[in-house]
Amino acid sequence: MIDKIREIALKVLYNIEQKEAYSNLAFDEEIKRARKNIPEITKKDIGFISEIVYGTITWKLTIDEIIKKYSYLKLKKISPWILNILRMSIYQIIFLDKVPKSASVNEGVNLAKRYGHKASSNFVNAILRKVEKKDYEEFFAIKDDKERISKTTSMPEWIVQKLLEEYGKEKTQEICQNSNLKPKLHIRVNELKIEKIKLIEELKQEGINVKQGLLEQFLILEGMKNLETKKSFQEGKFTIQDEMAGFIPIILNPKPDEIVLDACSSPGGKTTFMAELMGNRGEIIAWDIHQHRVKLVEEVANRLGITMIKAEVKDATLYEKKYQEKFDKILLDVPCLGLGVLKRKPDIKWKRKEEEIETIRKTQNQILENCSNYLKPEGELVYSTCSILKEENEEVIERFLAKHNEFEVISLENTKIDKIVEKGRFIQIYQNEETDGFFIAKLRKTRS
Repeated sequence: MIDKIREIALKVLYNIEQKEAYSNLAFDEEIKRARKNIPEITKKDIGFISEIVYGTITWKLTIDEIIKKYSYLKLKKISPWILNILRMSIYQIIFLDKVPKSASVNEGVNLAKRYGHKASSNFVNAILRKVEKKDYEEFFAIKDDKERISKTTSMPEWIVQKLLEEYGKEKTQEICQNSNLKPKLHIRVNELKIEKIKLIEELKQEGINVKQGLLEQFLILEGMKNLETKKSFQEGKFTIQDEMAGFIPIILNPKPDEIVLDACSSPGGKTTFMAELMGNRGEIIAWDIHQHRVKLVEEVANRLGITMIKAEVKDATLYEKKYQEKFDKILLDVPCLGLGVLKRKPDIKWKRKEEEIETIRKTQNQILENCSNYLKPEGELVYSTCSILKEENEEVIERFLAKHNEFEVISLENTKIDKIVEKGRFIQIYQNEETDGFFIAKLRKTRS
């Protein structure tokens, strides 16, 4: 009999790769379908599916190297269904100590019988039996730094090379290893609706383990899935958000009754946090280039009871005279490669290509150049990314400052989370056990 839980994981992996679906959307869609067809599915089952899916995506490169060792077929010649059965089975064998290896092998073979034919199941059985008996310390003996780090941390070589050029061997190894850590679940208390101590009590009553985050407004939840179904979430008492993403609005420090621009606002986490920091007083103009993403901002604001956000469809790279020197504060959380959030979105590293960097940098430069015109004299602007490459971060800011002597850098030496950030003129946060990776620069416009 086919293991229905592993079959769900297989379908998610197939859709991510073959239909180029985003991992979170593919996962959520398949789980919704499973709940209808398999009424007895449990939270533990869903957690296991999540572990297989995200673990397999995270370690895909390393797993593919292992498959290459034992397969007489090249990877591109293997059926996508069979290849993903191999990947998810090998992930379980190597990385999940609590799952019996024999079960991973047997269920992989059973799936191969359904999604292939007899030869497919024999092929899968032969490879998994060999993997079951081996360890892979040989990867750690590779002398070339780029190849060794790539194969031992499942990171594309072009990303490893970029990091080596910017950070050197030890820091690159650390960044790549930390990109594979399991992310913690952070929530942001909506203090417009509830005091933090009362929300903690509510969550504990629902059997949720709660810890204080690094930032005052944030909590860390343990052993929790499907938070969106909780009454307290639906009532807008909290938002799911990595607390370092929340650190960005704190650095901008918007005040009540100010006029603020969030030029790249969707899905609305930072936008709504700014509104909360402002006590829902003042005005925030929130832009995105897609109508459906603007709608996401509106939906989040409505759930949280926020009325001061005006969400609009607008391209932040295009100048519009009516906004000239209109805003007290501006947040530019610009598009980027996203290499700081691989813990949460491991499929990014397989979808991104090196040649995209120049296009992304051009967009970042255009947004910064254009939106800087919208800042009032003595106004403040934060430029941020969820990336760690200097060419998306420091280099963009330094290039801008070289052309605009009416702007100055506001030093970020003293912050509430000094112990985990690299400080100075800018802040660079690297992914670690606590947080994702972000870059933050704060500028002041000294004159028109």
